[in-house]
Amino acid sequence: MLYDLYNHISALLALGGPVVTVIAGLSVVALALIIVKIAEFQLCRIGNARNAREAASLWQQGRFAEAAACVAQPKSAAEKALRTTLTLLGRRTEKTDIEEQVSVLAMGDLHHFSKGVRALEAIAQIAPLIGLFGTVLGMIDAFQALQSAGNNVDPSALAGGIWVALMTTAAGLGVAMPVSLVVTWLEARLEAERVATETLTSSVLLKQKTTSNKAGIQPGQQLAYAP
Repeated sequence: MLYDLYNHISALLALGGPVVTVIAGLSVVALALIIVKIAEFQLCRIGNARNAREAASLWQQGRFAEAAACVAQPKSAAEKALRTTLTLLGRRTEKTDIEEQVSVLAMGDLHHFSKGVRALEAIAQIAPLIGLFGTVLGMIDAFQALQSAGNNVDPSALAGGIWVALMTTAAGLGVAMPVSLVVTWLEARLEAERVATETLTSSVLLKQKTTSNKAGIQPGQQLAYAP
């Protein structure tokens, strides 16, 4: 079965020429990136701010030790940002300094997690263009053959050349459409992570401002930020 599949794929690549081979290579790269990014997002809980929300809620209730423990081993950008916020509050750091430090760290984390997404977006954009380019080249070859044949035109041969040319566009679209859907999902998770990072840290700082007598993690419970 695998041998038959290999022969079928090889025949398609040979029929479509170098353009289809390039598109097939892009599809392999895209598949590898998709697997890596989905695994990374799941393991690092990108777009899933449940732990960070729980920590923020516990802090606002005055349960500082529990809040710190909830984000003691942060993975997502929101968890790291919240852990940094709680740590700096425990050191009586000024609110503006906390916001600046958390903003810098969050931007770095989000940039790190966005790596690979831009490459997928580029593949989704360029794959159909490469397919269209292959179709144009194929149509040029088909009509050159038509011109050379003169009055001895074989309609079946012409039709065969045209469908082979159109196959490159179909291959490009076949790669671009699923990759575009995955890119949209990944970007939505990144946006959710960014919003959670901003809103949760802001809510903790706002609560801290109104209840300054409860500020800080108790001595011995301060945490070092681990990006």
